[in-house]
Amino acid sequence: QVYLVESGGGLVEAGGSLRLSCRASGSTSSITTIGWYRQTPGTQRELVADVEDGGATNYADSVKGRFTISRDNADYSWYLQMNSLVPEDTAVYYCYAKTMLQSEHWGQGTQVTVSP
Repeated sequence: QVYLVESGGGLVEAGGSLRLSCRASGSTSSITTIGWYRQTPGTQRELVADVEDGGATNYADSVKGRFTISRDNADYSWYLQMNSLVPEDTAVYYCYAKTMLQSEHWGQGTQVTVSP
């Protein structure tokens, strides 16, 4: 089992920055892909960014150039640096991990609110 704990959400004004952190515990050596998703009420959870086991990164078009995902394999942690935030970025953000056995794991979610 893999356990994920996020931190770093909060309230920020438009144009500001936040950094989300996620730390994994448990069967961390089995983790391959890691990433961040977000969800607003009444919508499906959507990919924000992820890093595949080979190092390839993927970003949602809406965050390209503003958000940066990074990974610290030694510490089983990953981060989402969010710059130039806009109100449309307001959501609950979830960290995500997929293992070699293709099991998926989620953090508890952290609220990000961007005021106009």
